Amino acid sequence: MGGSRDLDTAQGAAVDAFLETARRVAPPSGDAPRLIFALDATMSRQPTWDLACGVQAGMFEATARLGGLAVQLVYFRGFSECRASRFVADARALTGLMQGVTCQGGRTQIGRVLRHARNEAGRSPVKALVLVGDAIEEHIDDLCGVAGELGLLGLPVFCFHEGFDPAVAAGFAEIARLSGGVSARFDPTAPEVLAALLRAAAIYATRGLDGLRLAAHEDAAARRLLAGMTGG
Repeated sequence: MGGSRDLDTAQGAAVDAFLETARRVAPPSGDAPRLIFALDATMSRQPTWDLACGVQAGMFEATARLGGLAVQLVYFRGFSECRASRFVADARALTGLMQGVTCQGGRTQIGRVLRHARNEAGRSPVKALVLVGDAIEEHIDDLCGVAGELGLLGLPVFCFHEGFDPAVAAGFAEIARLSGGVSARFDPTAPEVLAALLRAAAIYATRGLDGLRLAAHEDAAARRLLAGMTGG
């Protein structure tokens, strides 16, 4: 029993530390476009969490010359834990937040992420939601209902997933389609693929389809997202 209480205390301290760090991070200045970066932090995800932590800076780099980007980290893990940071305007701040999170066993909470994005967009525009994961353990019709609401709000979901489960791939594809976004698979052994997808999503969030069209001349990931969003 003592060991269990010690574990609970340690986990609670980690959550408190995450929230305190999130409060200290300076919010973005001006009216930078907002993007929500949501990750599955259940136990199987640690290698990909580490990968995402290493490549997420590309989102900021891709938009630095375009006026910047404000990114909010959202993650879910464990027993019904789903948390969101403040919107931050630099890669170092987001890396610091991510480094304070460890993956824990639990079921997916994609529905909570989608509803959170809907609520955020109701308060102030959100240009895109990026969702990185490898599983869907919820009722897909419920998720699709919220994805459709995001589509009506003009908030596309970019579902970047790993693995070869056809049911999972189909579920992410439907969430993306109904929201007006794109679903794409990446291999965790090829970090440049996820990095490129995140950059392309950031360019869309900052400059929309016109920005993607310009980037698509030289960037395969931008072409992939553009084709998925325009049917081209």
